[in-house]
Amino acid sequence: MKLTALIVDDEPLARERIRTLLATEPDIEVIGECADGRSALASLRQRLPDILFIDVQMPELTGLAVLRELGKKPAVVIFVTAFDEHAVNAFEVHALDYLLKPFKPARLRAALVRAREQLAKKTSTDDATARLLALLESRQAGGPSPDAAPAHVTRFSVRDRDRTRFVKVTDIDWIEASGNYVVMHAGKENFVLRETLAAVEAQVSPKEFFRMNRSALARLDRVREVEPAFNDEHVVVLTTGARIPLTRGVRELQERLKFA
Repeated sequence: MKLTALIVDDEPLARERIRTLLATEPDIEVIGECADGRSALASLRQRLPDILFIDVQMPELTGLAVLRELGKKPAVVIFVTAFDEHAVNAFEVHALDYLLKPFKPARLRAALVRAREQLAKKTSTDDATARLLALLESRQAGGPSPDAAPAHVTRFSVRDRDRTRFVKVTDIDWIEASGNYVVMHAGKENFVLRETLAAVEAQVSPKEFFRMNRSALARLDRVREVEPAFNDEHVVVLTTGARIPLTRGVRELQERLKFA
């Protein structure tokens, strides 16, 4: 069974980018596109998609106004935004997803992972959506914003036999996926957490961690060097000696390392 999606953005290129990337997802069916809030509201009243991609800032009727007037909302709302970093922090705090323009394909795929998980749980996001709408409206009105709260976790709580241990994010060297679990490598210790890698990635700062491949996330300040491998591929060597295959571009990693 395919998941349906509606794209709402007043920028044609933005709609095209989302549509093109969704075309590579076999379980996603785009049922329509809207270039303004009025047409989006009319479309949503006729049929609610499983996933709504909606721009926050549009002329006449904003994405916020569309959701406010709509009443019943889609199961998953993914905001498309050009807001600043502080506003993005607020999105993280309120546990709703977003695409910050200009976004990369990997970021959209991560958003879809979270969307599928939300839909599989069949839980409502109405309360979270309402909180976020209030937050964004407050920002637009110039009022106080609760996004001063930390956007990313500083510790992970991990069960260790009959006790719970708290692992500092700054102590983690790299994280690897193992089914519905992840293994956190911190110095000589390993910690197993019942979370997907995508879920963990959403909780840590993208300024500190980099997705090396589909199964590994590494702390940028632990990267020691990048070595060539077979078939034009590369291996990232950490300060701990761990070797992680790199399937993303070396140049992208180099750019990220400049600011780590």
